[in-house]
Amino acid sequence: MRKLIDIVQTGHEPLTLPPAARVQDACKEMSDRHVDTVLVTDELGSLLGIFTKGDAVNRVLAGGKSAAELTLGEVMTGDPITMSADKTAIEALRPMWDGGFRHVPVTKGGKVIGCVSRADFQGDERETHEHERGLWEHMR
Repeated sequence: MRKLIDIVQTGHEPLTLPPAARVQDACKEMSDRHVDTVLVTDELGSLLGIFTKGDAVNRVLAGGKSAAELTLGEVMTGDPITMSADKTAIEALRPMWDGGFRHVPVTKGGKVIGCVSRADFQGDERETHEHERGLWEHMR
């Protein structure tokens, strides 16, 4: 089973922005870099929150709010669940499924080094998770 470090090392640098960044600017950066997630960090690089394309739709557009006026700090998910880079893919899939979210920031030595999404996991990793869920449901 792959470790999260293997997944984030094959990807690109995570998009990080400060909480004072405007949502509109964050969305432009996401579009330009073809990513679904902004990791919101402080000046020392510590993770404060996460902002996704889904947040842009659900928390900004659907609410009739102005992306040009709102900051990431106002609409991000604060204090997100994170996973250590030495964890396995299945260990990341479990809380993602249970919590109903698609992205998990990955940390190493307390610093954010990337982010994984459900789409990053391979078929065998998803199959293992599906099998586990089926067993768990059967045991209930």
